[in-house]
Amino acid sequence: MLAQVMASRTPHPSVFMLLIVPFGAMSGYLSVAVAYLLAARGIGVEAVAALVASSVLPHTWKFAWAPIVDTTLSRKTWYLIGSLLSALGILATGLVPAAAANLPLLSTIVLVSSFGSTFLGMATESLMAFGTREEHKGRAAGWFQAGNLGGGGIGGGAGLWLAERLPAAWMSGAIVALLCLGCALALLWLKEERAGEVRAGALASVRFVLKDLLLLVRRRSGSMALLLCFLPIGAGAASGLWSAVAGDWRASADTVALVTGVAGGLVSAVGCLLGGWLCDRMDRKTAYAIYGVLQAGCAVAMAVAPRSEAMYVLFTSLYSFITGLTYAGFSAVVLEAMGLGAAATKYSVFASLSNTPIWYMTLVDGWAQARWGSGGMLETEALCCVLGLALFLGVRWLVPQEPAVSAAVPADPSSNP
Repeated sequence: MLAQVMASRTPHPSVFMLLIVPFGAMSGYLSVAVAYLLAARGIGVEAVAALVASSVLPHTWKFAWAPIVDTTLSRKTWYLIGSLLSALGILATGLVPAAAANLPLLSTIVLVSSFGSTFLGMATESLMAFGTREEHKGRAAGWFQAGNLGGGGIGGGAGLWLAERLPAAWMSGAIVALLCLGCALALLWLKEERAGEVRAGALASVRFVLKDLLLLVRRRSGSMALLLCFLPIGAGAASGLWSAVAGDWRASADTVALVTGVAGGLVSAVGCLLGGWLCDRMDRKTAYAIYGVLQAGCAVAMAVAPRSEAMYVLFTSLYSFITGLTYAGFSAVVLEAMGLGAAATKYSVFASLSNTPIWYMTLVDGWAQARWGSGGMLETEALCCVLGLALFLGVRWLVPQEPAVSAAVPADPSSNP
């Protein structure tokens, strides 16, 4: 009865922040806690970067199985499945000792559990797309990304802080996993509409999505948004390696846990909310490009600044804030471009493709750090961002403006009013 009363009300967008926290926490636990422990045991940054990149790989292809969430079971059921798999992945990662010999096993666990977490992300995105009023979608996107990045800070910071203090490393993973499972309680505040809903077959759903995507690509706004997904503008890949290179700035474990963990998550969450607010007051693609320039500038400044713990705190915090801006900017661009039709699956397509630059830039950052040190890593990332921005502006200038007419969308065989 209590669940029915709460779900009958229009939820505050912060509900989606709570639901996506485990998604970010899983990434944060790996890139902060596990990465720091590996680096402390002499594992090279390039190897750590490859492990972190393996966690991103399934998210670059999740659009391939996105129709499964749209056509089978309920979104809440898929969320619970993804939540359980994510929690088990965090626990399993904590159970494996941080050692070079265990990297193949860790990579396998990370890859499988990251695949499971894609269902949590897609279910949340689908619930947000169909369970939010039109006038609240901008706010919902901001809260959503705040939960994603904030969850990364909580999972990473709390995970590392606990790992440094508890008698066994697996206890840290177990606590973070339980906290992630608790986020599923936010489902009580959501009502999943089923009245009049028709679950089409998977083949019909795929046909519809492909047709809708074709219409999207033909529009200038859609093609520009898709191009942004592949470019290293505002990818924030260095965030996954802050703990691995912390020794170059003589940063302690507690400092790393604070600024790349809980504090970093809160700072990036503030950036998400501000970035979304600014995007509603200027051209969204322009805002996203500006955020990317700011991130590149931050990377260069950190590369040339003195190496001290204070500088580490300053620049990683600034980088986290700007990453919040870029993530909110990307979501704003996507929501503007994708329109109606297969909204939930289209968001999964954009979200999948947007992980591509995070994946390859993590590998590039690790490669650059192994050859030119942490300063060279940051400068390489900044250069890639500038080159990506130049390509985007060039294509945007060459592609003609589209007529100011609303684009039609095909009839959705599984529409949900």
